Amino acid sequence: MKKQVSASVINRLPRYFRYLGELMNSGVERISSKELSKKMGVTASQIRQDLNCFGGFGQQGYGYNVEYLYGEIATILGLNSRYKAILVGAGNMGQALAQNTTFEKRGFTLVGIFDTDPEKIGKEIKGIKISDAKDIKEFIDKETPTMAIISTPRTVVNQVVRELTDMGIKAFLNFSYAEISPDDDVVVENIHLSDSLMRLCYKISSKEDNSENTEE
Repeated sequence: MKKQVSASVINRLPRYFRYLGELMNSGVERISSKELSKKMGVTASQIRQDLNCFGGFGQQGYGYNVEYLYGEIATILGLNSRYKAILVGAGNMGQALAQNTTFEKRGFTLVGIFDTDPEKIGKEIKGIKISDAKDIKEFIDKETPTMAIISTPRTVVNQVVRELTDMGIKAFLNFSYAEISPDDDVVVENIHLSDSLMRLCYKISSKEDNSENTEE
């Protein structure tokens, strides 16, 4: 049984992975928690606590082997598993995701794309033909994908998810602008770009307010 790790630690793991990848590409072989903290904006103590949840990986006074830690975090995140994924909804958002996302570097292989629009069906995105949504069940029975990326209109998303869950899909990456309320045995990551824009708007507004107060 895997050790229970807090959501906040899990949320930081992709950042560690990304920064370590950048360090590797720059030729850095070792790094201390203090040096890593300066790059990430996370305290050295927090970094050590996070990594200690999985065994530590460092030596006092010696730091972390960048390549080794990068590989270990990849394993923790399951990036070497190559789970099969399908994309449901090949509108502007769906096509952009299929075209620009490096799924293979993130633990997934995109194996199918589905839509209901006759004008989209038959077209190809990065070598994958857009199939008719009515053929999803047959495809799932054959290919047994683990995850579905949802980019459908928000009005149908929960119906689509229920149907896919009944077909055996147990994980969803949701870009539909509607919250998915999953069953207990289903995992969901709801992505709201509008929320990120609003948070950014707030940060800009707060920065401007602070600047005005400083000038007074």
